[in-house]
Amino acid sequence: MSPTVLIQGGTVVNADREFRADVLCIDGKIAAVGPDLEVPAGATRLDASGQYLLPGGIDPHTHMQLPFMGTVTMDDFFTGTAAGLAGGTTSIIDFVIPNPQQPLMEAYRTWRDWAQKSAGDYSFHVAVTWWADSVREDMGTLVRDEGVNSFKHFMAYKNAIMCDDETLVNSFKRALELGAMPTVHAENGELVFLLQQEVAKMGITGPEGHPLSRPPMVEAEAAQRAIAIADVLNVPIYVVHVSCTEAADAIARARARGQRVYGEVLAGHLVIDDSVYRHPDFATAAAHVMSPPFRPKGHQENLWRHLQAGNLHTTATDHCTFCAAQKAAGRNAFAQIPNGCGGIEERMAVIWDAGVNTGRLTPSEFVAVTSANAAKLFNIYPRKGSISVGADADLVLWDPAGTKTLSAKTQFSKGDYNIFEGRTVRGVPSHTLSAGKIVFASGDLRAEQGAGQYIKRPPFAPAFGALAKRTADLAPTAVTR
Repeated sequence: MSPTVLIQGGTVVNADREFRADVLCIDGKIAAVGPDLEVPAGATRLDASGQYLLPGGIDPHTHMQLPFMGTVTMDDFFTGTAAGLAGGTTSIIDFVIPNPQQPLMEAYRTWRDWAQKSAGDYSFHVAVTWWADSVREDMGTLVRDEGVNSFKHFMAYKNAIMCDDETLVNSFKRALELGAMPTVHAENGELVFLLQQEVAKMGITGPEGHPLSRPPMVEAEAAQRAIAIADVLNVPIYVVHVSCTEAADAIARARARGQRVYGEVLAGHLVIDDSVYRHPDFATAAAHVMSPPFRPKGHQENLWRHLQAGNLHTTATDHCTFCAAQKAAGRNAFAQIPNGCGGIEERMAVIWDAGVNTGRLTPSEFVAVTSANAAKLFNIYPRKGSISVGADADLVLWDPAGTKTLSAKTQFSKGDYNIFEGRTVRGVPSHTLSAGKIVFASGDLRAEQGAGQYIKRPPFAPAFGALAKRTADLAPTAVTR
């Protein structure tokens, strides 16, 4: 049982509006929202005067405890979710990634076991890395019995987990039947494989070769191909970590045609450019190796514009922490550097500082892109992403005047590098509540191992109903001759 907590005097911010109200949390749920609520006996009171009260952040793209390229990330499900709580993120959607030929259910059980130590709530996308009738059956089991309503498809990583078009078509079609959202990592794996070899032949073996092997058009081509397949099959599609103007433009064009395409952007891609790969220190340059890579200056502003315009819907981190010793595996070959950066702890502050403080986003738009939109797309709204009666008591007291200088020296994440190192942000969480419990208070992290709950997500989010009606309305007919 969670303690009773009354938060008084703050400005509640939901995706649709902001208003002054008290919020009462009882047994892990929001029990009342309104002015001048009575204080129940024995309740803990929090003074939110001068602060905003936001729904807990949802990071829809993390990789905790990920085995990748022969090593495992520094943050496991406890340390990673605990770091998230310190930054105002109370829920994550991580990824189950089966090996080629591995049954989906077997991989899912492995990840569920790892995640039992989570400090915050968690859910899973499940990757489809190969195709057979057994994969089709496992997809059905995951949706019906395990509350999985999204499937991931890697269009990169040739000779490992890359999907060919046949697998994409089969999996997208099955996802539509099940009411589950197909998601894609959009990079043309064949071109990446070729370019990695071509760049190495030029004598470029350091981290600066990484963005050269994955130029923007490699991402844009894959995004356009996945969007076209989804269009033909009439299934919605969610494109993860959109990093460049060309891919964002492809999403915008599809949406302008009325296609249900959704885009995700990482906090890092909004504020960091590709100059990091030319840093003279190998460890610093390698610390930024992730896929897609950071892009040349100019792409960041365009991504912000697409976020403002509603063509990009969610913000995430792709939190995947490898330390300097692990990254050093690729000292002589950039393609061998384990891909991944951190960010779950910094995401909300970076987006507030670079978004709300600059006028790119309103506070309500900030809530939309950090929690509410993800909750809606993955069908857990208003349980998550909303401050309303009956919702989970996942809340963040946000101090808009508070400042912090981001650094690996002060982060809670176990990674040894911070891609936002030295950036001073204005607007930080003062308190975080998860299931009604105060888990972070003015720098004091009180995360509990195993306190997080697995969140089942029902299929057939509202977009599927609209698509079904539209399909029926436009159904072709045979010509009677």
